[in-house]
Amino acid sequence: MLEIGQGQLAIAVGYLFTFLATFIVAKKLMQEEEARAAQENLEDQRDRGKASNPLVQLTRPLFTGYVVPMIRGKKFWDKKRQKYKNTLITAGLQNELSVDEFLSFKLFLIVFFPIVGGVLKSMDVLDSSLTLILATGIAGWFYPDFWIKSRIASRHKQMLRSLPFIVDLLALSTEAGLDFIGAMNRVVAKATPSPLVEEFEQLLKEIKIGSSRAEAMRQMAARINMPEINSFIAILISADQMGASIGKILRQQSDQVRTQRFVMAEKAGALATQKLLIPLIIFILPAVMLMVFGPFVLSFMQGGSGF
Repeated sequence: MLEIGQGQLAIAVGYLFTFLATFIVAKKLMQEEEARAAQENLEDQRDRGKASNPLVQLTRPLFTGYVVPMIRGKKFWDKKRQKYKNTLITAGLQNELSVDEFLSFKLFLIVFFPIVGGVLKSMDVLDSSLTLILATGIAGWFYPDFWIKSRIASRHKQMLRSLPFIVDLLALSTEAGLDFIGAMNRVVAKATPSPLVEEFEQLLKEIKIGSSRAEAMRQMAARINMPEINSFIAILISADQMGASIGKILRQQSDQVRTQRFVMAEKAGALATQKLLIPLIIFILPAVMLMVFGPFVLSFMQGGSGF
């Protein structure tokens, strides 16, 4: 019986040491994983440019430190990652926010907005019901989407505004004897900085690392996701594949882009005229009617016969 007891004790001690060794190794691996994740977060912060949104800049240490590790690598967010990856690229925010950071920002605001509302209510600065304050969490989830959409619209407007000049510069450069790559280098060097110039710079980088000219231009069109740019890129790819004169094509595109801008300006002017009717009817017309008919009404009410 003593020998059996000693054998069981030896087995128990062996299991204990095995468990302790496994626990120590697992804890060490977890510490290394946490250190690696922290290092990745630190490197991401170093690589990111200064956020253009003040709210992102203010809350970034919080959502990157606490929320990003919770969703990093989780397959549940893969569909959202793919969706917002393209959106961030189109908005030109890929150097400011990673996809995980953007998703963490949305999740963080669900809690951040109600907390801020509760603090303001406790300080008697905000007079709102508790239900309304809690509902601001919904606004926190959707606010980044509205922000990024407005960013895309603003970026597209800037590109459309600079497109005619850039196409003219490309046409002049190619007609002066430069090839298309040389003309794009001239645009990047001489044109006023704009989102479209940044995209041409990225296009040149992709060509230098081995992408074909057609593939690099397709990637540029996919990043921008703008009908006018897509049409322009498609014509350039076709001309390049068919061996047509790039300079002539660019000159035609320049004229077409300017014509489109004039048409859009006329539409905007006509739309502005329609929008002016509402304040005209509500504010100006009553004032004019009061000035014209007011004296007659007063005279009639006083029993007079006129002026």
